[in-house]
Amino acid sequence: MSPYHITLADDHVLLRQGLRRIIEESPDLKIVGEVGDGLELLQLLNCISLDMVVLDISMPNLGGLEAVGKIKARHPKVKVLMLTMHRDKEYLYQALSSGADGYILKDEADTELFSAIKSIREGRSYISPSLSTELDDYQPLFDGEKAVLSFTDERLTTREREVLKLIAEGKTSRDVAELLSISTRTVEQHRANIMIKLRLGNTADLVKYAIKKRYI
Repeated sequence: MSPYHITLADDHVLLRQGLRRIIEESPDLKIVGEVGDGLELLQLLNCISLDMVVLDISMPNLGGLEAVGKIKARHPKVKVLMLTMHRDKEYLYQALSSGADGYILKDEADTELFSAIKSIREGRSYISPSLSTELDDYQPLFDGEKAVLSFTDERLTTREREVLKLIAEGKTSRDVAELLSISTRTVEQHRANIMIKLRLGNTADLVKYAIKKRYI
């Protein structure tokens, strides 16, 4: 069997080094890249061939939740395993609805990582057992063999969440436009849509919302 190629995306170098040591204990798994930034990850995917990304949610410039949709759109055969500290069901939902194939907690990586990789490699999804009860709040809609989950409180598109996060981090519309490769006018339109959908009055309210929902 040919090696299963994996890239690690996490802004903590020590964590990446630890994951590399754990993963490469298995002779059929091979780490082919490490990045600490969501945008850097997308650039790397254009340059190398791989089977899976082990992806953190909280990263600079472009977070994991925002990166999942882009990965799946541009590289649909690449599997995505979210490895995160976030137990909140909203993060779990957003990851799965964006296309993630698995979701496990960092403090369970030593016991769950190989099981998650094996399941995803075999075409199944994987969620940390300690989080499985969180799925009780979701309505599963099945598309072939993979469940697509709906959540009534989810109002923002993936792009709007990207814009929300960057604005809340203090980026100007021009900064956001450059980071996402869109026009300033489009950024302003997304901002207006976000304000309407979330019933926010100003940028301060937007930042408060982003903090409350842990986008930043």
